[in-house]
Amino acid sequence: MTTKLITAPFKADHVGSLLRPESLLKARKDFQEGKISSEQLREVENKEIAHIVDKQIEVGLELVTDGEFRRRFWHTDFLEHLNGIEGYVPEVGYIFNGEEETERYNIRNNGKVSFNPKHPFIQDFKEFNEIVDGRAVAKQTIPSPNQLFNEGIRNASIYPDIEEFAKDVIQAYRDAIKAFYDAGVRYLQFDDVYIAGLSSPDIPFNDGEFSRDYLIDLALRVVNGVLEDKPGDLIVTTHLCRGNYRSNWAFEGSYDLIAPTLFAKEKVNGFFLEYDDERSGGFKPLDHIPNGGAHVVLGLITSKNGELEDKELIKARVEEASKYVPLNQLCLSPQCGFASTHHGNKLTEEDQWNKLKYIVDLAKEIWG
Repeated sequence: MTTKLITAPFKADHVGSLLRPESLLKARKDFQEGKISSEQLREVENKEIAHIVDKQIEVGLELVTDGEFRRRFWHTDFLEHLNGIEGYVPEVGYIFNGEEETERYNIRNNGKVSFNPKHPFIQDFKEFNEIVDGRAVAKQTIPSPNQLFNEGIRNASIYPDIEEFAKDVIQAYRDAIKAFYDAGVRYLQFDDVYIAGLSSPDIPFNDGEFSRDYLIDLALRVVNGVLEDKPGDLIVTTHLCRGNYRSNWAFEGSYDLIAPTLFAKEKVNGFFLEYDDERSGGFKPLDHIPNGGAHVVLGLITSKNGELEDKELIKARVEEASKYVPLNQLCLSPQCGFASTHHGNKLTEEDQWNKLKYIVDLAKEIWG
């Protein structure tokens, strides 16, 4: 176990996804149109991943991700390769901010859920880790198991009892964690829009069959069940997001409703929390984070535009958060990725790297 692994999440961290360069977008389009082979697409992906690994190290980050460069969407690419889950094109996409419909693609349950030992993300990580070559901590991001509890995913004819569904989802993710760990992952992140939604005034993407309290309790049991026997040197964090699609968002709501259960009892090493605007509410819910427990990565820097935040304002907000969580338990990051889907947010690659370097520089000033 290395010092870097012990200290994750880092004082300057980031959520995961990065803007896809034009060469990668073109290669993926060419592949879909049959103009290039899967091997040729892989070659472009590896070249661009190597480039962004170098850039992340260059701006001073101690962790690196693959930018989610092999994915179209932050969640469906992983989930549709589980046994019992398939991707499909629905009649409508999600509606963001009441105005923008997302690209139409989703996943659904079509059989008993289990982990696929040939899941492509395992080989993807091995190749990514070879590119990193020990120069930084290679962070792997995957959707939270709770993403499978959104409306319309569970097939009631296969799983009439949601608790049976939960049992299989937990085991699938336990097997996934073991496979990732055996492949060399020591820093794993669950991306979780679902849990953030449970704290929204009107729970999004939900059919209302179950009460909010039951769903919050179930979400806690699912994550903790997955993490029950995780290796001691595996760092697992969770990122709570209210939607991130071409710089737009899906819903709003503070963390008040979930904090007493999830912040207090979820057995992760850190929470990546959105705090870049008023949609996220105040810091008071952080009072439920146990002293000496999970780290809180404050997403005070927005990934939705390229403007750099006021330095003194960010410092003041970190100081305010430290009234609820000790300063040494706090970290800094963007509130979300820069490209949760292949479309990317509305800023330039230069803006993206400037933001990440700004976070590194701010963290040095705040924590030394």
